[in-house]
Amino acid sequence: MTAWAAEGGSPQPAAADGTTTLVDGTTFCQSGADGEIHSDRPHGLFVSDTRILSMWRLTVDGQPVQPLSTSTDQPFTATFTGRTRPAAGLADSTLLVVRRRSLGGGMTEDVVLRNLSREPAEVVVGVAVAADFADLFAVKESRVHVDAGIAAQVGTDSLTLVGDDATNVTVSATGAPVINAGRIEFRVVVPARGEWSTRLTVRASNGGPSAQSPQDRLSAWRSAIPRTITADDSLADTLRVSAADLGALQIHDPDHPRRRVVAAGAPWYMALFGRDSLLTSWMALPLDQRLALGTLRALADRQGTKVDARTEEQPGRILHEVRLGREAAHHLGGGTAYYGTADATPLFVALLGELHRWGLPEHELTELLPAADRALRWITEYGDRDGDLFVEYARATDGGLRNQGWKDSFDGVNDAAGTLATAPIALAEVQGYVYAAYLARSDIAAALGDSATAAAYTDKAARLKAAFNERFWLPGRGWFAIGLDADKRPIDALTSNLGHCLWTGIVADDKAAAVAAALTGPRMWTGFGVRTLADDMGAYNPISYHNGSVWPHDSAIAAAGLMRYGFVEEATMVADGLFAAARHFGGRLPELFCGFDRTEFPAPVPYPTSCSPQAWAAATPLLLMRTLLRFEPDLPGGTVRLAPALPAGMLPLRITNLTLAGAHPSLEVRADGWSLDGLPDGVTLA
Repeated sequence: MTAWAAEGGSPQPAAADGTTTLVDGTTFCQSGADGEIHSDRPHGLFVSDTRILSMWRLTVDGQPVQPLSTSTDQPFTATFTGRTRPAAGLADSTLLVVRRRSLGGGMTEDVVLRNLSREPAEVVVGVAVAADFADLFAVKESRVHVDAGIAAQVGTDSLTLVGDDATNVTVSATGAPVINAGRIEFRVVVPARGEWSTRLTVRASNGGPSAQSPQDRLSAWRSAIPRTITADDSLADTLRVSAADLGALQIHDPDHPRRRVVAAGAPWYMALFGRDSLLTSWMALPLDQRLALGTLRALADRQGTKVDARTEEQPGRILHEVRLGREAAHHLGGGTAYYGTADATPLFVALLGELHRWGLPEHELTELLPAADRALRWITEYGDRDGDLFVEYARATDGGLRNQGWKDSFDGVNDAAGTLATAPIALAEVQGYVYAAYLARSDIAAALGDSATAAAYTDKAARLKAAFNERFWLPGRGWFAIGLDADKRPIDALTSNLGHCLWTGIVADDKAAAVAAALTGPRMWTGFGVRTLADDMGAYNPISYHNGSVWPHDSAIAAAGLMRYGFVEEATMVADGLFAAARHFGGRLPELFCGFDRTEFPAPVPYPTSCSPQAWAAATPLLLMRTLLRFEPDLPGGTVRLAPALPAGMLPLRITNLTLAGAHPSLEVRADGWSLDGLPDGVTLA
């Protein structure tokens, strides 16, 4: 497995817990808001899931710097400003300390001391350095043990720390440093009203310099994506932050430098994931279709080829997660990829079909079609364990995930009484994804002139839809079960998974109104989003991970599903609630927030360990805008459907530099109408 590197994006401010995170693909640095890296905290400089710096602490005359401010104007840079401690009996300090940190193939830090006094200042500047080469999992879970095997090699201007497996990191410095095994020191005189500086450069054996600088990647990304102008300033800010965050979360394979994919989230999930990367790139299609293509190609390269219980690999299966650190084999069943997910495989096929509708060229479509057909064979040969048309999951060993849908926490699937479901479990939304996959393959076959395959998959989709509406529907409840358990009994909790079923179209028309009412009624609707679990269910907890919280991507999918079935008012309500939540979070929607009602708490209550930025949360505003615009390309059919339902406060709205099959149309929506100009040749409005 090759290492991954970044594409650039949006700044990472200091979090509520006082941490500052910088990201450049799978290189990231997490420190205190003062810039200090402490080995006993989840801090460090990480490259390819390995902590190459576990301590990085600056002192002046043996004392830590007093922090004044922290600023981050790019996702990969930060400036930490502080002062030395005042001399005894004085209130003020005369030495300003500025640290400018930047990622890019490692890390550089410029340290500048500015003397504000009329007298020269003689000081000793020290940087304490340590490395433990700990795996990201161990750091995140506070399981790091001090490794006595770390060796130090001291040079005239550099310090190299070497681990027991020859992994190493080198810290070099300008300015005549004095170096020993764990410390770089400078004895300097800072002139009156003058300054002194040094540059510290960190390079690891498992991460070399990128072919393109982070700033160049960021500029290229920003110039290529659409631009939105709207009367709603907060909406404009949210869309800007979302686009920038998606830039920050992009990674690429060095063997395929033009192939971009999206990682799941910063800082701990800067890796290729199946479900997360597929859903995010789907939601981000209005921004960049090549991101979806890169994700499909990367996942196809790692598609399962054999049966392996440890990693849960099976022929045709799409992976759940890729990791590169020391403990990857322990966490991922002996390899660097783990396949234990029920939904990534049908989502792979469904996304290929959606990309086809957006105008994917035929040669790129046919390149991926064998992988799609292998995925479809996995659905019938491995996913549907008992031949009842439904895809089920059950982990292969006790080291695998208990739950293998998007609510993959151990308690994420339970019934109305709160009892945990027993596997094998057939999840409702997974059947929706399979239904979408069947229809996608049918559409592709029809476009390629293969009428027999098209008819076969249309029939499979129809039979699955009929079976789903019969077996999952709960008469008298007005909603679908979240799943079927090991005994094929409906798991009867009211959950947000229903929104995914609407989104995929598997819900029968005669049941859609009841589902819409359940999703947007008081048990589920918070005012900011749809709860993952209704507030009268046995396991409901508004501050839980999956049992009553609000996940923005989940609510956005529900909004898209509501709009698909014609529930315009309800879809608009959900979108408005999520955009209101984004305003409270400074334009950046987090991975999730607590499921309290807006009438009780007028601002959304943060979930304490939520990732931010997180990929599908960053893509949420894009899906919401597509939903409100009712923008549906069907380029193989020669049409684009557009019927804007934007709230008046967003108008006028103009989007330029859209990308659609090589063309760059512009869209304008006004109170008195709308226009779409510059469609590809041969494409008309439906």
